[in-house]
Amino acid sequence: MTPAISVAGLSRRYRGQLALDNVSFDIGSGSITGLLGRNGAGKTTLLRIIAGHEFASAGSVRVLGARPVENDHVLRQMVFVREDQAYPDFRVGKAVQAASWFYPNWSHERAGALLEEFRLPLNRKIKKLSRGMRSALGIVIGLAARAEITLFDEPYAGLDPVARQIFYDWLLADYAEHPRTVLLSTHLIDEAAGLLERVMVIDRGQIVLNSGTDELRGGATSVSGPAIAVAEFTSGRPVWNRRRVAAQESAVVAGALDEADRARAAALHLHLEPLTLQQLVVHAVGSPEPPARERTSA
Repeated sequence: MTPAISVAGLSRRYRGQLALDNVSFDIGSGSITGLLGRNGAGKTTLLRIIAGHEFASAGSVRVLGARPVENDHVLRQMVFVREDQAYPDFRVGKAVQAASWFYPNWSHERAGALLEEFRLPLNRKIKKLSRGMRSALGIVIGLAARAEITLFDEPYAGLDPVARQIFYDWLLADYAEHPRTVLLSTHLIDEAAGLLERVMVIDRGQIVLNSGTDELRGGATSVSGPAIAVAEFTSGRPVWNRRRVAAQESAVVAGALDEADRARAAALHLHLEPLTLQQLVVHAVGSPEPPARERTSA
């Protein structure tokens, strides 16, 4: 089956600076993937190239089996919502109406419900909207388009936690009714973790982690307690880092723990706590030799 998005050997250079470095991955149809990483890691550049808004310096991108650049057939099946989304000098209602003309799967019903949910005034000019309202308008268009390929680049700038939860709930609900391929770039990793079926972490222009979220759960554990007991438990195991205060120590152990491991930890009076997705990402981009690199697709 042809991947929804296929990237091979992709690089992008700006005046001597390498923004993307030999990136390769495939994303299958009907999935929600998180694109995670630090500011300046290359997330927006990657999304812009996938959306056909920018040219690659090397490598190839295929969306629905074809090059996206100046490809009307592909572009009508793809929506790209950016944090800095720009709009013509339209009123809210006019912008939504114009978007409906472009996307063949557009849902007027979904657009109306979302406009009401976010309390967006149809007759107000977009340039007079607050930052959060502009973000909400982008979300309305991104979800109502029901495009086969849906790209969100930090779409909720300026939204409060309640409004962000509205976005998450509607994204999941609409995805369940009309599955499509969603690629979501976000800094709010733990907040969005429940949405994601797969995560890709990009750091310094390279993919350093590409894995299903189910595979990651339990993939690393924080072990804390008396330093002597922690040293005994972690002996012979891959450890990402250690921190010691007086006689107490904590360490992050890579790899899943079984019942025997948990029983041994209990006998040593150690506390075990699985790492959150955000903590895993921090280690993937910050640990000198993270085992997660073994899953790298680039």
